[in-house]
Amino acid sequence: MTRRRARAPREPAGLPAGTVMRPMTGSDVETVVALERVLFPGEAWSRELIASEVAASCAQVPDRRYLVVERDSPQGPTLLGYSGLWFGDGKGDADLLSIATVLAARRQGIASAMLTELVSTAREAGCRAVLLEVRESNLAARSLYARHGFEPIGTRRRYYLAPLEDAVVMRLPLQPGAQPGPVGAEHL
Repeated sequence: MTRRRARAPREPAGLPAGTVMRPMTGSDVETVVALERVLFPGEAWSRELIASEVAASCAQVPDRRYLVVERDSPQGPTLLGYSGLWFGDGKGDADLLSIATVLAARRQGIASAMLTELVSTAREAGCRAVLLEVRESNLAARSLYARHGFEPIGTRRRYYLAPLEDAVVMRLPLQPGAQPGPVGAEHL
């Protein structure tokens, strides 16, 4: 396996002026935990899980990538969004694990820029496709994913628990001719 180099902070196309996208680090964990509780009450990832995911993304040969977008302010950097992707060894499908933007920063291109960057990561790793689950009622997110080429391929019944709701499974093929299998077969 080859070692993937950490990417330096940069300003991808589509980010608002004054913002920067960079790899999530251990120093971001407490802020992300607090945002998880606000953005996903009842389903927030635990501090331990977030810390474990960030540590895995910083491994010598990582199999996942986490990003944050922040804006400088007089009080210091303010986190506006975060996201994560598992890509494994690049031989199968990647999974979009999380993508979130603070309420005050929505509809400014932040989620779109993070999604573009993570899809590029999956493509560079050699993945066949990117999969994700999204609440059936989350029309804004479903529209974002559709604009990026994701298509619905199935439903996971009762996937979300707080409140109880089905998930729409969406897929973006990255390799020509890559066809989806049945939902749940992506890791066989």
